[in-house]
Amino acid sequence: MATYDVGIIGGGPGGYVAAIRAAQLGGTVCLIEKGEWGGTCLNRGCIPTKTLFSIAHLAEQVQNTPALNTQSTTVDYSQTLTHKTKVIEKLKGGIGQLLKTNKIDTINGNASLTNKNTIAVSKSDGTTEQINVKNVIIATGSEPAEPPIFEIDETDVLTTTGILNLAELPESLIIVGGGVSGCEFASIFNALGCKVTVLELLPTILATEDVQVVRHIQLFMKRKGIAIKTGANITSVEKSDEVVTAVLESGENLTAQKMLVSIGRRYNSEGIGLEKVGVRTENGKIVVNEQMQTNIPNIYAVGDVASRYLLAHVASAEGKVAAKNCLGESTEMDYQVIPWCVFTLPEIGHAGMTEKEATDEGYEVKVGRFPYGASGMALGMGEADGFVKTVTDADSGDILGVHIVGVHASTLIHEAAVAIRLGASAMDIAHTVHAHPTLSEMVMESAEAAYGRAVHVL
Repeated sequence: MATYDVGIIGGGPGGYVAAIRAAQLGGTVCLIEKGEWGGTCLNRGCIPTKTLFSIAHLAEQVQNTPALNTQSTTVDYSQTLTHKTKVIEKLKGGIGQLLKTNKIDTINGNASLTNKNTIAVSKSDGTTEQINVKNVIIATGSEPAEPPIFEIDETDVLTTTGILNLAELPESLIIVGGGVSGCEFASIFNALGCKVTVLELLPTILATEDVQVVRHIQLFMKRKGIAIKTGANITSVEKSDEVVTAVLESGENLTAQKMLVSIGRRYNSEGIGLEKVGVRTENGKIVVNEQMQTNIPNIYAVGDVASRYLLAHVASAEGKVAAKNCLGESTEMDYQVIPWCVFTLPEIGHAGMTEKEATDEGYEVKVGRFPYGASGMALGMGEADGFVKTVTDADSGDILGVHIVGVHASTLIHEAAVAIRLGASAMDIAHTVHAHPTLSEMVMESAEAAYGRAVHVL
């Protein structure tokens, strides 16, 4: 029976990154995955959706650029899906090569803990392999939640997994859930030519975002023809004649060709032997400390199944922390600054606190705003929708949060994330020379605006 320093269950962005880091630190590592390398993020989440997003954004840009002499712009959806598949396969191959180069042993199969130092793996050929491990990292992720009312069939009523496998672009789509995923899919399918309606039970879409950001993104989405209904409670779902009907508590009926249900995820913590070894869970989520350690000292958990954030980049960061602790380096996960990106059209990026959160924490705040419409680069790109908002502590000038809505917000936000993590002030960014003409200048001018000194805005 083989013995390893670290045995990892799950080959997604938490698991495979943990495996590589543990190997880099000199450990012997075995990585077990029942499906495909990359997990949900690569195969059914981040990568395929952002590949669709890039094509949707390009289609929108072409449609909105008068200088391009195109009578009509249509998207070949079959070619779009082919491109998506190629991207996924290339990245999966890359992960496989990384694992091989780092001399990580891999097993394909369903893993289960039989005790705190033994993992049993059931393989597709019917055999079972057991491995001994000094430490375990659980990185089994999550799956889309499927409330009974919706009767998910992945044909007409779809999860985020099913919608990525549609062979044809639907003419109309009801999206249940106005959170990050729901709004991203709304933007993508709207730009690809689908009639989209978003139904959200809460009073607002994107409830985690700054209020001003939400107002603007909702305005932009409606301007593009996306219907948004908040406070929408669905009492039943009916399927007939190749259409899906959502019956609302208000009595209104909404019909579309397909329905996407995007209202949360469930933790993949069942069937992996947690109860056998006494690993503590709460409502299916594995309980861990800041070292990503469970109540069983040699067992760690990272990513969606244990994290406070269901984000791939957080899973990877947690995986590195767990790997270090397994190999004798005592370290804790730092959640101080987590950049958050929403790939709507236009994009959203934020780091740190919203203005309301800062006020609720007792700060007296100063806010600086700079519009995309005042940026020469944004105007030249034909991307004048959006703004950069900097929230600062009025006393110290420290940056408390930055919120961006506009093209490339997901890239721009990282300057702010580094600044917040290093305890920089808005004046530190304002005094840093930014190249011209670039979108990054808006971050500088937003910081200047917090002091009433922005040059290119009234």
